Amino acid sequence: MDGNRAVLFDLGGVLIEWDPRYLYRTLFKEKGEMERFLAEVCDPQWNWSIDAGKPFLEAIREKQAQFPEYSEFIGFWYSRWKEMLRGEIPGSVGVLWELKSQGTPLYALTNWSKETFATTRERFGFLDWFARIVVSGEVGMAKPDPRIFQLAIERCALDPQRTVFIDDNRANVDAALGAGLDAFQFTGAEAMRRALVERGILS
Repeated sequence: MDGNRAVLFDLGGVLIEWDPRYLYRTLFKEKGEMERFLAEVCDPQWNWSIDAGKPFLEAIREKQAQFPEYSEFIGFWYSRWKEMLRGEIPGSVGVLWELKSQGTPLYALTNWSKETFATTRERFGFLDWFARIVVSGEVGMAKPDPRIFQLAIERCALDPQRTVFIDDNRANVDAALGAGLDAFQFTGAEAMRRALVERGILS
């Protein structure tokens, strides 16, 4: 077993379950309208801009000016953000604990707003198991931007050829591969564990 290899984790979608639908399904009477809101109003690219460092309240105000009919619901993206955060992804933290227990160097690279990450860190104690967490909102760039992978490699003092990156987003996995990291897409805790066993990191 190669216990000296490091593992670089994405957080949301791998270890922590976040989905705006947990909040907005309680606000919209029709699922179709909710999905249109999440696709066209508070859309993924807009949320990505916040993850990449745009101030949360500035992004909210701009979007409210663009869609005044949804002003209250847009504001909830910040004021009720905690309701989008469900909890640990079943099984994933168990795998993380296995890695920690055997002394595997653990790091994280996450797309997350700097305004909300402090609350997240307080809620999930296992985040203290990471030697370092690179947060997109704190560094002003977000995955799959190749620069954030280089920054993570430098800040965490990683050897890319001896580091495995895990992310639920295929574009982020491809960007990691482009940066010289070993990487695979998260599809569930059991599959993640198998992939780590195949690489000799877990037994």
